[in-house]
Amino acid sequence: MNWDDTTDTSAGERLVGPVADREDQAVEAALRPKDLGEFIGQEKVREQLDLVLRAARARGATADHVLLSGAPGLGKTTLSMIIAAEMGAPIRITSGPAIQHAGDLAAILSSLQEGEVLFLDEIHRMSRPAEEMLYMAMEDFRVDVIVGKGPGATAIPLELPPFTLVGATTRAGLLPPPLRDRFGFTAHMEFYEPAELRRVVHRSASLLDVEIDTDGAAEIAGRSRGTPRIANRLLRRVRDYAQVKADGVITREIAAAALAVYEVDARGLDRLDRAVLEALLKLFGGGPVGLSTLAVAVGEERETVEEVAEPFLVREGLLARTPRGRVATPAAWAHLGLTPPRPQAGGNGQQDLFGA
Repeated sequence: MNWDDTTDTSAGERLVGPVADREDQAVEAALRPKDLGEFIGQEKVREQLDLVLRAARARGATADHVLLSGAPGLGKTTLSMIIAAEMGAPIRITSGPAIQHAGDLAAILSSLQEGEVLFLDEIHRMSRPAEEMLYMAMEDFRVDVIVGKGPGATAIPLELPPFTLVGATTRAGLLPPPLRDRFGFTAHMEFYEPAELRRVVHRSASLLDVEIDTDGAAEIAGRSRGTPRIANRLLRRVRDYAQVKADGVITREIAAAALAVYEVDARGLDRLDRAVLEALLKLFGGGPVGLSTLAVAVGEERETVEEVAEPFLVREGLLARTPRGRVATPAAWAHLGLTPPRPQAGGNGQQDLFGA
């Protein structure tokens, strides 16, 4: 699984943020599962992918192109590496933003070996000319290289060896249908259940030579927002606390004390999440309030609140987006230990004009 780490809980770098940083990338090689048998969670995806890969090996053919969608940190990069390992093929890794011209993609495709796996992360961010070239490459294993400009331009067909494209995206809806339809197998990665995250934490603790008990693993898993990357990041921070403040063994009490230092509460909310909820509840009575007003109240950019804090709050049922603005749910009031205001007369949040 892809994982992330930081000790800064600001909007830019958050302990519970799903995007990997350099430290995460450095430890991923040691923690990453090597085959489908080691991969934890995503049972349906693993079963379906296993059938696809076994069938391809039995035919002696390259595997169908694979599209993996889902939130960051759920294991898309890891699955791409497992696909290459299961097929006994090398893997080439690049990303959509790195391919801004058709020539960039042509250079990569023309250097592929037969059977090689090309992993294209954030495939929805690839430029349109490169995207159109990819259609032909995926379907016919051929690209047309344009030589020259204007009326004298010539298209030279370039045959490609059979390869497997593994595309990963956090926003499958942005993929154009012609590209999406060319993938032989598509899978959506779901958020993990606490029991699955406990297994992830135990496995990672073993690989990192960290002693942890069942309750300690459960405490970390419960604050990991359903994401293995976050679970492993929290584990490393709790390990640091246990080594400095205790005897190195992670128990429930040690895990809770460590994560309190890093401002990650029992539900996985960090400083930014709680700041948004507190502003919504204490300053605006639970809403509705506009996004821009809410962002000013917490001292963050509008995009930060909308793209960084809100998705998890909505998924947890703590905040709702309505046409009139953001509204806190009863669960938000309960989580912060606050009492919601009594409804005003009239039953619609406004005073009854006639005092009834």
